[in-house]
Amino acid sequence: PVKKASANYVALMPFGFIKNIESPKVAFNGRKQWYGETGKGLKQYANEFKKENIKFMIKPQIWIWGGTYTGTIEMNSEEDWKVLEDSYKAFIITYAKIAEELDADVFCIGTELEKFVINRPEYWKGLIQGVKKVYGGKITYAANWDEFKRVSFWNELDFIGIDAYFPLNVEKTPTVKDFEISWEPHKIEIQKVQKTYNKPILFTEFGYRSIDFTGKEPWNSDKIIGNINLKAQENATQAIYNQFW
Repeated sequence: PVKKASANYVALMPFGFIKNIESPKVAFNGRKQWYGETGKGLKQYANEFKKENIKFMIKPQIWIWGGTYTGTIEMNSEEDWKVLEDSYKAFIITYAKIAEELDADVFCIGTELEKFVINRPEYWKGLIQGVKKVYGGKITYAANWDEFKRVSFWNELDFIGIDAYFPLNVEKTPTVKDFEISWEPHKIEIQKVQKTYNKPILFTEFGYRSIDFTGKEPWNSDKIIGNINLKAQENATQAIYNQFW
């Protein structure tokens, strides 16, 4: 399916888990995880894509039980912050070492962790240096669409990573042109950050559901949200290609 889509890169995503928004411990590589989300599964995936000459980014992610948004992870005590930092570092460095072993093209140090990033800036600078000691490829961080302007360590990375679920046109089936017009204010903000740091932008995630009003809240993953609308999805996807390719 990846080849059929003419993709030349994939994101491989091993997962770590925390119990709730205030729990400091990151658990990973557990026996109860899906195999593909563990270190062994990651290696198997990567080697299959290598055979097909498809490059890959390794993008470890946190999942909070119940699906709570990761950008709100914030500890209530210094002791809990230390537990979170130590366990998250173990999680990331484990996969940075695997990324080096697999010769991964890009490694992502985190995904949508705004409160963690804002509260502990020195920790993140240290984590980046720790990753660079064990991994020699390109490094990014996947900031949410409403977070990327406030990340303080873009200078330390190779790419400014954005999960590009920007809110766009609110109509049921916007045209490609409608979507492109909606992109203009976001594009200005993206270009401002790009020029400030003089780093390439990488959309670490983007996409649109095949439903009515797909451009209204592209981040929304509720199971029941609207009627099937393939044309809206096609138009939204074409527009982001037109605007940024």
